Amino acid sequence: MATHHLAAEQSTAVQVLSLDTPPVLRIDPGDRVVVESLDAWGHLERQQSPGAVTPYRFPDRRGHALTGPIEVIGAEPGDVLAVRLDALEPADWGWTVTGKRDDAFTRSLGLEGTDPAWLLWGLDRDAGTGTNQYGHVVRLAPFLGLVGLPPAEPGEHSTTPPRAAGGGNIDCRELAAGSTLFLPVTVPGALLHLGDGHAAQGDGEVGGTAIECGMTTTVTVDLVRDAPLASIHALTPSARITFGFDADLNRATAQALGAMLTWLQQLYGLERKAALALASSVVDLRVTQIANQTWGVHAVLGLDAVGVA
Repeated sequence: MATHHLAAEQSTAVQVLSLDTPPVLRIDPGDRVVVESLDAWGHLERQQSPGAVTPYRFPDRRGHALTGPIEVIGAEPGDVLAVRLDALEPADWGWTVTGKRDDAFTRSLGLEGTDPAWLLWGLDRDAGTGTNQYGHVVRLAPFLGLVGLPPAEPGEHSTTPPRAAGGGNIDCRELAAGSTLFLPVTVPGALLHLGDGHAAQGDGEVGGTAIECGMTTTVTVDLVRDAPLASIHALTPSARITFGFDADLNRATAQALGAMLTWLQQLYGLERKAALALASSVVDLRVTQIANQTWGVHAVLGLDAVGVA
């Protein structure tokens, strides 16, 4: 197993997803990569005051400032990529902004006609806390909002919506260090992209941004051919997780729950209705995010939720 390093540089940066983007690194399955990424907007300098404009990696800012793509030698559609998040180290500052969009949802919250609100955070990695300009202190729980592969269709694709094929901007706070995200391979070589560091986020990412920050992430990337599901799923230190993504919350929920039922059937040898009955007692449904044009829902089954007598 080799260890590689990808710095957050212009030559390793991308802000769209495309199968035509040349890889910036080629690795063998099982290799480890230390990946640096800027915050989602690609700030090149720390903000000195909340909302201050600083130089960006991409002045036109069409999408998230990502690092990649990483080609995994031998990966082909039909395989499943296992991305183990070994360590996540946030930068020493971050930001949050809300109220930039004017839509029916924000108006329903009484935000019509108001200016955006910014929080500027100092991040103390040793203490594991973040403090904003108002003196609010929160516990850090770092993860990457975006881990994904490009769609199989030609052309450039937005980094904003998560996709059932390839993942991407999933924004699931459960994917902390020690977790493994399983992504069905969409294109030859997989072409893995990483970025959108979050120092902390609540389920839903209700204001549209989390504590957005740069991140240094250590990942081990492998190919697996015995994954329990063909859809996107994850193993964390405490749970099994399945996902659903759709513009309709009901359909996103059905995708996440349906995948979890399949997993329960495999684990316990149940027919599907019995799996649903068991799920009703032990599976949590959580709204992953409401911020990305496509609803995200994840189903959570604790590793110790079901015993066998």
